[in-house]
Amino acid sequence: METSEAAERFVRVWERAWAEHDVDALLALYADACVHRSMPFREPHRGRAELAEYLRWSFADERVVEVRFGPPVIGGHGLAVAEFRVLAQEGEDPSTLAGCVFVRFDTAGLAVETRDYWHTVSGHQEPTGSLFLE
Repeated sequence: METSEAAERFVRVWERAWAEHDVDALLALYADACVHRSMPFREPHRGRAELAEYLRWSFADERVVEVRFGPPVIGGHGLAVAEFRVLAQEGEDPSTLAGCVFVRFDTAGLAVETRDYWHTVSGHQEPTGSLFLE
């Protein structure tokens, strides 16, 4: 599968599945031996089982209002990056999570390695100077 096709599928599925907390749909995007890094200084989640555990933990207290991904930017060697923004409620408090995901795909179009960088703020707002969500 071409990287651009895999990346488009990745962001489409993530956008829908994050909003619905559909862990199974998300796991279907990843190779069995995937490595996911959710923050630069956290230990990586290795394989689908660890990724599933992390996703369920992440979604536990989150009520999603809206998820939006920008169009993926495609690099060489199966690499893509996409910006995202999530409006959520954590308890009674609105929050915004904004960041980007770096993905490396195998030839079958499955994510073998992902790395997220993200930040949260109180309230619902748009990131300033967004390159891809416009």
